[in-house]
Amino acid sequence: MNEEKSVLGLATVRRNRGITLQQISEATKIGVRSLEAIEIGDFRRLPGGIYATSYIRQYARAIDYPEDDILEIYRLHMAGQPVSSRAARDEEVHGSFRPASTPVSS
Repeated sequence: MNEEKSVLGLATVRRNRGITLQQISEATKIGVRSLEAIEIGDFRRLPGGIYATSYIRQYARAIDYPEDDILEIYRLHMAGQPVSSRAARDEEVHGSFRPASTPVSS
């Protein structure tokens, strides 16, 4: 069995939930090619700007997956940061804690 290309295993999640790309396409009016691009993390195949994030959000909702997880991968990818595995992604996203800024006192 071929290893899935997606860093998040989105196609596997979708299949395990019994959902086809065609069903998502019909419900969201997003083309199957764009949905496939989301699944494999080939975000450059998506339309630009707000359309890309909207497509990702709709896809995530359709498979009941956390939107923020996919959007974080999208943002890293678009910033040119390679994400080769979920472990690498988790380390990049959660590995370093950044405390909130402290308010400046007057």
